[in-house]
Amino acid sequence: MMKVLIAMSGGVDSSVAAKLLCDEGYECIGCTMKLYDNCDAGLPRGRTCCSLDDVEDARSVAFSLGMRYYVFNFKDDFREKVIKKFASGYLRGQTPNPCIDCNRYMKFDKLFERAKLLGCDKIATGHYARIEFDGRKYQLKKALDKSKDQSYVLYMLTQEQLAHTLFPLGSLHKTDTRAIADTAGLSSAHKPDSQDICFVPDGDYAAAIERLAGIKAPCGNFIDASGKVIGTHRGITHYTVGQHRGLGLSLPERRYVCSIDAENSTVTLGGSDELYSSTAEVRGFNWISGETPAEPIRCTAKIRYRQPEQPATAIAHSDGSVTPAF
Repeated sequence: MMKVLIAMSGGVDSSVAAKLLCDEGYECIGCTMKLYDNCDAGLPRGRTCCSLDDVEDARSVAFSLGMRYYVFNFKDDFREKVIKKFASGYLRGQTPNPCIDCNRYMKFDKLFERAKLLGCDKIATGHYARIEFDGRKYQLKKALDKSKDQSYVLYMLTQEQLAHTLFPLGSLHKTDTRAIADTAGLSSAHKPDSQDICFVPDGDYAAAIERLAGIKAPCGNFIDASGKVIGTHRGITHYTVGQHRGLGLSLPERRYVCSIDAENSTVTLGGSDELYSSTAEVRGFNWISGETPAEPIRCTAKIRYRQPEQPATAIAHSDGSVTPAF
């Protein structure tokens, strides 16, 4: 019998993933990754992701399904690999996505290590994505429920990881998932979905950066493309490229954040036409196939989770970077 380690957050998705695999006859072991305490993230006590309530919700579901259950303490790794990287990225004028790093370093690195120690053949999560094998390579596919598809945050998966991963919800719609949980009487059936970054539950990134890094980004100038000062800002951590709300300026025309210069603490504003570029330079790229294409390939691309995909031509370079041309 194949043994599977299932990552359980206490939410409905991972709970149903566990039930489906139990129903299919796998030997299932449930686990919750303890990633941080509220004090680690500078948060007041209360119900947030990774809370004791979440652990108890996951434990309750695992018990009802007759599964062994563990809690793994990954707090130190999460702080180093995810929280600190998130804070330092914002202080450099970037807009990092910590969910991608959490998947990369926690779910598909640390969790794989624990799965091997427990003698598991595969790990499973409640992600909405699919894995297919074409006879030669494993392919990461979008979920059938496009409104819940999470393949975007899984781009870093390797062939080895895909070969040892299960996504039981990839062919389900969210309404189906909740219906299964409801019918099975799972305690998480009506638990709301998480919306924000887990360690920034109020969505105030600038305040979170100050808490996490112990550094408050200094005030600076808003400038236009020519370098002319058009106002002052509260610190670069309050802004991200493409933003137009919350600038605190009264201008005759709508202006967007076009770029952020952390070294000089300047934020360049411009019209919507100044936001667009026909090319980009992408680093930290991962070819899921494990093979870098020798020729340009036609594809679709996006730079944010909810952004509509755009047709592009991707050109791979010898240094590992990729240039998408739109």
